[in-house]
Amino acid sequence: MTDKKQLKARIRARMAKTGERYSTARAHILGDTGPKIDHGWTLRGGANPESAALAGLLGLDEALVFGISGGIGAGYILWEFSHGPVVTIGFTSQWHRIAEPTRAAGRSLGVEVVEHTGGAKTATRVLRENLDAGRPVMIWPDRFHIGYWNVPALLDGHGGDVVLAYAIDDGKVHLDDRTLATLTVPIEDVERARARVTSWKNLSLTIPEPKVDPARIRSAVQEGIEDVVTRLTQSSDSFSLPTWRKWSRMMTDKRNKKGWPQVFADGTGLLRALASVWEGIEPVGMCGGNQRGLFADFLDQAAGILDRPALRDEAERWREIAGKWHVLAEAAFPADIPAVARIRELTATVSTAVIDGDAGRDECRAAAQELWDLRQDEPFTEAEAIFADMGRALADIHAAETMAVGILESATKL
Repeated sequence: MTDKKQLKARIRARMAKTGERYSTARAHILGDTGPKIDHGWTLRGGANPESAALAGLLGLDEALVFGISGGIGAGYILWEFSHGPVVTIGFTSQWHRIAEPTRAAGRSLGVEVVEHTGGAKTATRVLRENLDAGRPVMIWPDRFHIGYWNVPALLDGHGGDVVLAYAIDDGKVHLDDRTLATLTVPIEDVERARARVTSWKNLSLTIPEPKVDPARIRSAVQEGIEDVVTRLTQSSDSFSLPTWRKWSRMMTDKRNKKGWPQVFADGTGLLRALASVWEGIEPVGMCGGNQRGLFADFLDQAAGILDRPALRDEAERWREIAGKWHVLAEAAFPADIPAVARIRELTATVSTAVIDGDAGRDECRAAAQELWDLRQDEPFTEAEAIFADMGRALADIHAAETMAVGILESATKL
């Protein structure tokens, strides 16, 4: 038991330092320990919630599925709610459109994706029928109501990423949230969480015949790259690369009402916002991070599938860009500030506890309580230098991604 605790401590320390997801940090320390099986379903972990779920359903590599389903995106919004500002960062192709990556992958691969909506009774019936038939179901539960992330009530109704339901036993649904051990939630809690957000109330997707024709993969990969280029060369400063330039300017703009010096003039809510930036960028958190490394892995595979060796060079370019995002995360949430260091440690603890499934429940609950207490901060006074560093890092990212997409556009025409 002591050895196990020490191992977890080493993994979490690495996660807090590097921002890596549990599976990556564990692999660095232990090597590949292989997948886990529960009720016939293979729990593999994963990086991006939707591509990880879809890859499991289709029996394909996650990076390949990520690229085919749309790949990377760009988006930034600073919301101002009654409980304080909230930062939303979009790193995937359809970050603002629920379930669209799965629909896109289905179209490209010629796989039927069946969509289900309806009232509570219909939702429960459809879920049970599919699970009884051995068909996993993609669902979008609200994180507050699903329970196991232990987020506070201020996030009630803020939604959550896709989770895969793959079995039901004794009134409990077995869920794969990029987990590596059995995770179960009472069906009544699952259904309440699914019904919470009106925009996608009770939405679920199934794939009746999850078999991919290998002949479709080449064209799907080509379409995936073209889709990334098309979206990220648009002029929108909300849903394309100009959003990073806008965000960079907002970090130091003292006149714009959305400028960070204005929004956080008295420091209230700033620690929570900066924590969200760090957690949003790094894979250690709930959403999977900036995904530039996953896109690089896709390009490596695309180089072989499309017989375009030059794409391997582009993969390395995007790995370098992933490093630039890490620089931004470190600038936003520097670990030499004691409260920040503790929040990073607790974020890693919560993440690993969720990945541990039912066995990590008590540990997750205790860590999350302390984590969210710390994130309800007193005014934060380290702002000006942090804002300037973030602004420079974002400008660097904007320039690097703009150049990389331009080169990728040329590569698609070869």
